[in-house]
Amino acid sequence: MPGNLGLIAGWGELPFLVAQAARDQGRRVIAVAFSEETNRGLAAQVDEIHWVSIGQVGRVIKLFKAAQVSQAVLAGVIGHRHLFSKIKLDWRAISLLAKLKDKRADSILSAVASTLEKEGIKVISPLSLLKPILPGRGPLTRRGPTRQEARDIQFGYKIAKHIAGADIGQTVVVKDQAIIAVEAMEGTDACILRSGEYAKTGAVVVKVNKPRQDLRFDTPVIGPGTIMVMKKSGATVLAFDANQTLFLQKEKTISEANRSRISLVGL
Repeated sequence: MPGNLGLIAGWGELPFLVAQAARDQGRRVIAVAFSEETNRGLAAQVDEIHWVSIGQVGRVIKLFKAAQVSQAVLAGVIGHRHLFSKIKLDWRAISLLAKLKDKRADSILSAVASTLEKEGIKVISPLSLLKPILPGRGPLTRRGPTRQEARDIQFGYKIAKHIAGADIGQTVVVKDQAIIAVEAMEGTDACILRSGEYAKTGAVVVKVNKPRQDLRFDTPVIGPGTIMVMKKSGATVLAFDANQTLFLQKEKTISEANRSRISLVGL
């Protein structure tokens, strides 16, 4: 029987999906949830849940060891912005941050994963549990991109890959081959909403993986909430990396996109 799975749960629906998939495989799920981020409803979907504050790396390790966890997965958003808030760091977190050459999200997450693995807790990708919700290439919606939107996708994709490679963000918003907004620390939804102030309608959102993406964390996620944000901003196309983007509530997301005349395209 598979061993216990440690779930480091951030914000959003992804921790729920990971927990369900693991339990469907007969695994006990031991969740570490963050009071600053995680949905309280997760408690009903896991076998154990422990609430900690972001910055308590040592406590996470202790909890997992006590529960005999040998594999862990990071799922959901843990806001990079907390680095600049008044969170309390334990000595493991302070030591970890002090050794980093920079404070990029990738650097921090890689260091956390390395710290866990040194303690005998292997960090795995959520994709290993959720492969069925990775969409392939081509349009998923009834409406495909127009010629102008297709040009904007091509234009935006190169720039999105460039900023993703620099660990700035993974999303750009384009209209008429002009960059309207670039994602940074605020996250994808805020970037899309901000673009609506300038583009008004007809913008193309391009969301990509990093060129050297560590699939254990920070995998792009699309779901019904993304479509709601696009509707609010007036954006009309969402293009994303095929086979590498987690698609939450696929049928609901596509149905809502169809109703809103929003085109979803795997690249």
